[in-house]
Amino acid sequence: MAMEYESNNWIWEWMYNTPHLFGGLMLTAALLGFSTSYFGGIGNFPVSYAWSNLGFLLKKKRDKRRVRVYMDGCFDLMHYGHANALRQAKALGDELVVGVVSDEEIIANKGPPILSMEERLALVSGLKWVDQVIANAPYAITEEFMNSLFNEHKIDYVIHGDDPCLLPDGSDAYALAKIAGRYKQIKRTEGVSSTDIVGRILSSVNDNKGVGDNNSTLSRVDSGRRRQLQRGQLSQFLPTSRRIVQFSNGKGPGPNARIVYIDGAFDLFHAGHVEILKKARQLGDFLLVGIYPDYIVSEQRGMSYPVMHLLERTLSVLACRYVDEVIIGAPWEVTKDMITTFNISLVVHGTVAESNSSLPGETDPYAIPKSMGIFRLLESPKSITTSSVAQRIVTNHEVYMKRNAKKLQSEKKYYEEKAYVAGD
Repeated sequence: MAMEYESNNWIWEWMYNTPHLFGGLMLTAALLGFSTSYFGGIGNFPVSYAWSNLGFLLKKKRDKRRVRVYMDGCFDLMHYGHANALRQAKALGDELVVGVVSDEEIIANKGPPILSMEERLALVSGLKWVDQVIANAPYAITEEFMNSLFNEHKIDYVIHGDDPCLLPDGSDAYALAKIAGRYKQIKRTEGVSSTDIVGRILSSVNDNKGVGDNNSTLSRVDSGRRRQLQRGQLSQFLPTSRRIVQFSNGKGPGPNARIVYIDGAFDLFHAGHVEILKKARQLGDFLLVGIYPDYIVSEQRGMSYPVMHLLERTLSVLACRYVDEVIIGAPWEVTKDMITTFNISLVVHGTVAESNSSLPGETDPYAIPKSMGIFRLLESPKSITTSSVAQRIVTNHEVYMKRNAKKLQSEKKYYEEKAYVAGD
């Protein structure tokens, strides 16, 4: 029997590697009326047994080879547009590998990044659609890196948005992947970009300078209204219920789940947000996140905030792998009714937070959960804040403007000297 089994190995190997061809052969035989005994006589190979195992072999073949797709990016100032791109990329395969471009490559091709590599890695790793991250990826898909993707990382396809990605010399950064026939394209998310967000922040800064030292209440209110209007004009995001569903988990808590609640503005979603959400999720079975409406954020942090409006911030939070559900437009105070309605077991808050504590008549928003003994203060893993990110943007812009002014001055002097020599 051992020899007979070994003599059939080539048939099993052939069936495993070419199951569709074998199935077509057997179907043809049936249509032509050939006797199955003829096939059954090949090496005493029972056709009925083969038919019963063909489905198993097909399934085994599919399970063994999962489609792996690759997408890269700078992911500086991570926003819901990045998240939606990665969501679309994941839909084109079974496993999504994401390359995060190195600081050096970003500087060479775009200018200095706002977030560090560590912060960008934390943001990308925290997205629910990402299975693996490659740090310090190149800005362009070189032949060497493409071979590494295909051979070492077993990547099937390279993914990018339908917006052009050109190198300083004008060439296509994904040309090699396209030539290899291993390139797929997704639709760019309209209404948001990192450049757009930078513009919102710089616009708020310029508006603040315009107000000057006039600290009257009327002046502050008018200035705040102008900034809110500008944010509305700058943001071209058109929210739909479908997009929110695409970002949602679609699952509620189990009957005995320990539900943890954390709230905040989550503006300019950054690595600090990811880490505190991860820490909060570890304390229970289900993480419910309350996202403050725009007017509360403005009251607590000043009229320049939020940079991102409520639904933009909602999508950024929903994209995080540690978040199970969100309350869109959560109240400032955690009430007894909220705790009962959502069956909250624990309310948490990070040690790093931004708020205006000098507001008159301000009450403790966590007074009720504290009185119930279900409140816990969590040590924030990172000190980064929305304000510190905004300040980095302003600083980078100022350096850029000074460098350009110096360059223009040098060029002006050069041409003036050249004109003087020519006139002489």
